[in-house]
Amino acid sequence: MGPIFDTHAHYSSRAFDPDRYSLLDSLPGKGVVGICEQATHSGDAPRCLELAHRYPWVYAAIGIHPESLLPASDCGKEGPAPTVSVYGGDWQAEMKALAPYYDDPKVVAVGECGLDYHWPVPKDAQLALFEAEIQLALELDKPIIVHDRQAHADVYTLLKKYRPKGIIHCYSGSADDALWLAEQGLFFGFGGACTFKGAKRAAKALAALPLEQIVLETDCPYMAPEPVRGTRCDSSLIRYVGEYVASVKGLAPEEVFRQTAENARAVFQL
Repeated sequence: MGPIFDTHAHYSSRAFDPDRYSLLDSLPGKGVVGICEQATHSGDAPRCLELAHRYPWVYAAIGIHPESLLPASDCGKEGPAPTVSVYGGDWQAEMKALAPYYDDPKVVAVGECGLDYHWPVPKDAQLALFEAEIQLALELDKPIIVHDRQAHADVYTLLKKYRPKGIIHCYSGSADDALWLAEQGLFFGFGGACTFKGAKRAAKALAALPLEQIVLETDCPYMAPEPVRGTRCDSSLIRYVGEYVASVKGLAPEEVFRQTAENARAVFQL
């Protein structure tokens, strides 16, 4: 099965500590030809880049996730991100510290960044950070990886204003919105969540969008697809997502894997 290009993974997550390298070593044998490893703050950025340099088919996106602004009191056992624990919430200082990473040829995108209104992070800070990261992506001529959770209106306002290139990760908006965002040249990431029972909006968006603007992703270790929902996810499980997309669009799975891998290389300028 394949070729599989996973445009959104988190192999630097603690969930992969027991077997990270042996798992990654096994993925090409399962059809995986590319992975974009996502940083969420300055703490995991070095680990993302280490993986990108270790494996020729792994690339990195470097950015600050809106959840990284969570105050220490809301962070649970993981504790606060360096955005708070090291920089005291001064995301501008953290962005300055991350700036040298973008000179590395294995860093192909700005992200994961965006808006997340599920968590108690001040909206003003999120909006300012996301706007700054869009501006950075435009300045660097790199795509942006957009996180949008319960924040469609504000995310779309900024995307319409700046018209960056990039991927809307785990797209959860309407088919109508997908079409006008596609006209701006954006790509749409679909992963395990689109296979879940009740994911009707995703099915409608998939049906409406041209295959040429769809990419596949995992968000691993999270969101394993049906029929393995609830297990630790990895890039090989994209085979279930590709088969689902093929069923929605009435295409052969091989065509979906081939085109989405081509789309990923296009958006990351590989």
